[in-house]
Amino acid sequence: MTQHVAPPLVLIPESAPFNADQRAWLSGYFAALLGPALEGATALGAGEAPSGPALADNGDAPWHDPSLNLDERMAMARERSEPQKLMAAMAQQDCGQCGYNCADYANALFLRKEERLNLCQPGGKDTLRMLRKLEAEFGAGAPAGAAAPAGDGEARPAEAPTGPYGQCRENPAEAVFLSRRRLNAPGGEKETWHIEIDLAGTGIDYVVGDSLGLFPANAPALADAVIAELGARPERVIATKLGERTLRDHLLVNYSLGGAPDGLFQLLSLLTSGAQRRKAQALSAGEDPDGDAAYLDVLGALHKFPGARPDAEVFLEALDELQPRLYSISSSPKADPGRVSLTVDAVRYSHRSRLRLGVASTHLGERLAETARVKVYLQKAHGFGLPENPETPVIMVGPGTGIAPFRAFLRERAATAAPGRNWLFFGHQRQATDFFYREELTAMRDEGVLTRLSLAWSRDGTEKTYVQDRMRENGRDLWRWLEEGAHFYVCGDAKRMAKDVERAIIDVAASHGGRTPEEAVAYFAALRKAGRYQADVY
Repeated sequence: MTQHVAPPLVLIPESAPFNADQRAWLSGYFAALLGPALEGATALGAGEAPSGPALADNGDAPWHDPSLNLDERMAMARERSEPQKLMAAMAQQDCGQCGYNCADYANALFLRKEERLNLCQPGGKDTLRMLRKLEAEFGAGAPAGAAAPAGDGEARPAEAPTGPYGQCRENPAEAVFLSRRRLNAPGGEKETWHIEIDLAGTGIDYVVGDSLGLFPANAPALADAVIAELGARPERVIATKLGERTLRDHLLVNYSLGGAPDGLFQLLSLLTSGAQRRKAQALSAGEDPDGDAAYLDVLGALHKFPGARPDAEVFLEALDELQPRLYSISSSPKADPGRVSLTVDAVRYSHRSRLRLGVASTHLGERLAETARVKVYLQKAHGFGLPENPETPVIMVGPGTGIAPFRAFLRERAATAAPGRNWLFFGHQRQATDFFYREELTAMRDEGVLTRLSLAWSRDGTEKTYVQDRMRENGRDLWRWLEEGAHFYVCGDAKRMAKDVERAIIDVAASHGGRTPEEAVAYFAALRKAGRYQADVY
């Protein structure tokens, strides 16, 4: 009888900068380290499932671009494997809010190591609908022995593994809210806050570039309005999969009152008839019969279908769980030991005479009292951090709250006396009201920590000026820094700003580096591949 010997796990690709013996040793080391995580999978690092389709991999994902819409991404992945299609459904931000990057989340779903479909916060309902559709299409194609997919993305059977205290969303730590400070001067149109949180006793040990996950609470006035619309008793105790609480407490801390989920419209369709039922059914299928779907939160959905008043327990079952929010850390553990700071825009807008509030941003900006306790966890950065060599120059582009990680970078470099040069591009609406951390940045420039500070204000002149415009204006020096080995960083809006910054780099390479258009694009791609271009976008 011939004994079958499984091929060795190849966790280190041949393209890695190691010889054959080194690759074999590293593969064995990581196989032993990861242990059960690799059970049943062969050569996961090489992008293969056991006798199955190629797993998702950032290196082979042309759709891994947050500026592309969902239809474009799915078209690119049409002929690809199931895991790659699952990845294409994600928001492509690699934000870590789900506890993974996009490729790893897709692979975890396919391999049934993750049972929850609703973790991609940036992708929202569109991503959830697509993941459900994909699982329905190829659920039977999962690896042998895997569980069949459940039909409901919010209530799947397995519980997520719990990591160390304060190091994952499943096991958050309790921290103390210390203070908030308004960063906008009087007269500014925005409301942005510098937030301080005490980390004593949390076990959280971060580095610059990391993010902090925070579990918010809904505004009490909104929860009370929903309860009144239901005609329910706020003190009624209800047991759900999230525990036993009063209805009001459930709506404050357990369930999202933001965008109305498909399941709520399905429930409302059962309690209506005629045209109202058809509208609710259309909304549950992702259609927009009245052109208002984008603005329908939970209270708005109840207003839209005034005759449908479900029982409170059934109502809770139809809601999404309230998800944590991630914020780039704007402090340095070397300069600010024992605490963490965040830079947060408070979201407020009106729609049809109703004031709408961002959940976490206004929780931090107005509702949390000093010394209040808040649940937080550390989200390690995926390929976003200062270069290992402190002499390496860095170029940072962070308009608005995108300045957060770069304030951390600068404070770290100041605290460690790193000799590398630092160039910051910052922009916002108006210099008089929106120059965040003006005194700090000016002092850093005077002290030589901040070598160059380039500012762009979009509302101060007759023509709007943005950070990418300042990049082109300073193209000759920017090119020189890049040629001298500078690492380039961008933080902020993924859909527009980050793409505009990428185009500006390509333009600089063409104008000042003498590259052809094709060579300039290849130059930018090489920066990214070498880890010299890093983005923290949302």
